[in-house]
Amino acid sequence: MLDQQLLRNEYKSIGKKLKFRGLDFDESAFENLESRRKSIQSDTESARNRKNHLSKQIGSAKASGADVSELMGQVDRVGAELETLEKQFTEVQEEFQAFLSEIPNLAHESVPVGQSEDENEEIRKVGEPRSFAFQPKDHVSIGEQLGMLDFQLGATLAGARFVVIRNQLAALHRAISQLMLDVHTREHGYEEVNPPFIVNAGILYGTGQLPKFEEDQFHLKDARDFYLIPTAEVPLTNIVKDRIVDLSELPMKFVAHTPCFRKEAGSYGKDTRGMIRQHQFEKVELVHIVKPDESYLALEELTSNAERILKLLGLPYRVVVLCTGDMGFSAAKTYDIEVWLPGQQKYREISSCSNCEGFQARRMKARWRNPVTRRPEPVHTLNGSGLAVGRTFIAIMENYQNEDGSIDIPEVLVPYMGGTKRIEL
Repeated sequence: MLDQQLLRNEYKSIGKKLKFRGLDFDESAFENLESRRKSIQSDTESARNRKNHLSKQIGSAKASGADVSELMGQVDRVGAELETLEKQFTEVQEEFQAFLSEIPNLAHESVPVGQSEDENEEIRKVGEPRSFAFQPKDHVSIGEQLGMLDFQLGATLAGARFVVIRNQLAALHRAISQLMLDVHTREHGYEEVNPPFIVNAGILYGTGQLPKFEEDQFHLKDARDFYLIPTAEVPLTNIVKDRIVDLSELPMKFVAHTPCFRKEAGSYGKDTRGMIRQHQFEKVELVHIVKPDESYLALEELTSNAERILKLLGLPYRVVVLCTGDMGFSAAKTYDIEVWLPGQQKYREISSCSNCEGFQARRMKARWRNPVTRRPEPVHTLNGSGLAVGRTFIAIMENYQNEDGSIDIPEVLVPYMGGTKRIEL
């Protein structure tokens, strides 16, 4: 969430910046909340001071042997008033937190202003799309021809937006994630983590999925408030929840391979064919926890780490910086990496690398002790896919397809495939 003191001091200018994020900031509602909070806080402090003063008077009166019944009655009345005011103050604070929890992060000054993905800016392109001597197929046609992608069975077992992957394609899917984990741990120095795939509501609140995006979460029907994770970003980032991290521990770099679960509530009718947008998919997720003055260098490192996988696989891609209107709720700046898919003849997102600055850290109460100020301050958190396993799988199928329907295996993956160099009937 935003820094509360900054919002209170600069809410008018912040309101203007939030319009670039697609939020019409309600200044009057904020002013009303602040006015009520200040008034109740002032009355509460006044009542507490009166109670303390009366208590001291009672002590003095008892010491001198005077009758304190009148003073005791006043203390009881002020105590009841104070109890009511403290309850009201708690309620207005909760109302303020609820108001604040719906406000997205502010965009970094380097982020282009825009309303949609059409206004994102391309940073670089790497690799040239392959020129085919035949009409390339999409992954659905290739996989079904091989008899190794079964969307009908996925629908029978679970419903729409599920698939069953079989045989050598299942081995390829597994090999991709193993390559990613090896590169990120051995080459890039990430600590591998195997986190829970189920978390409680407070953990989703910490990274910004709740309360605003409740409808996109898979909420378990259980006596406890459990959710399936939408991304490993959620448990990995919350590793530092409610902590003051020692300076010697920073930077932290975590990697995890997990399933991810999303209802895709806002994408009805979008990407219904194939594996592009499913309710269950897998990612290798990268998370950095860093000092604030290092977070934008960390964003470049994180993005470069994700790009490394595409370079190893020989897949053409491009990097774009998202405009203000296309960024995620918690992000201050985001690079999207988009891989070329011949079956669609377009670049599609395969990783989003975001610097959330202190936005998530404030929600999680994740801090470090600044050696200059000697005060606890929010850490900065970053996350990105390194990469989305399913979309990498799709990209390999489409970019390495042959006219006879077979798929060549990228050289770097051959050892992970037990020496198999081609998938064919």
